[in-house]
Amino acid sequence: MNDVVAQLFDLARTELAIFGMVFLRIGALMALMPGFGERMVAGRVRLGLALAFTVIVAPAVATRLPAPPGEVVGFALLLMAETLNGLALGFMIRLWLMAMEMAGGLAAQSGSLSQMFGAAGEPMPAMSHLLTSAALALAMLGGLHVQLAAGLILSYDALPIGGFPAASLMRDWSLSGITAAFAFAFRLAAPFVIAALIYNVALGAMNRAMPALMVSFVGAPALSAGALILLFLAAPLMLNLWSGGFQAFLDDPFRLP
Repeated sequence: MNDVVAQLFDLARTELAIFGMVFLRIGALMALMPGFGERMVAGRVRLGLALAFTVIVAPAVATRLPAPPGEVVGFALLLMAETLNGLALGFMIRLWLMAMEMAGGLAAQSGSLSQMFGAAGEPMPAMSHLLTSAALALAMLGGLHVQLAAGLILSYDALPIGGFPAASLMRDWSLSGITAAFAFAFRLAAPFVIAALIYNVALGAMNRAMPALMVSFVGAPALSAGALILLFLAAPLMLNLWSGGFQAFLDDPFRLP
């Protein structure tokens, strides 16, 4: 009887160690994960989501995990390495949402609507709030939770547990991701930037032709109305492009853009 109890305790200790090592990476990832890690999501909910993903991922990667460290120094190194790996993964995924935020900011600035701030405590124009909320809804409807679990399982092949990511890898990965995010944001906001350029050129020509006319007071309402109409027409295409790019990234998150 005592042998059976001892075996059960050993098994439970091993499973808890595996669970804890996986939770270190997932807990750090949840701090930056779009949708699951938003400020509007309560801390207890994020903790529950991290535990739920740990229950899903841990059995799939249990055979690839090393024995838990028995020393304090070894555990501290494991904690730092897994936290860094999780934050790196979360940052790369977060860049896609930041690209939509930047696109909304560029579009709002081009249409003189950047002074309209939204809710939820984020210092973004209302246009950015609209686009990011719609993008998050599309991601959730597209099975973000399933793709996240699959990506976490694959991450143990690209970033082995307990090992710090190579500096060259993080440099190339982060620079390529940031560059791609800025380029993608500008492509999404290009219709608004081009329309604003045409508007300002036309306004300058009108001002030269009729110096006595206050063209800025006449054209400002037209610019705002045009930006809103253009948002109504372009938002579905912007969201479709973003959703396609985001899904392609989640299918192979460790490929350099």
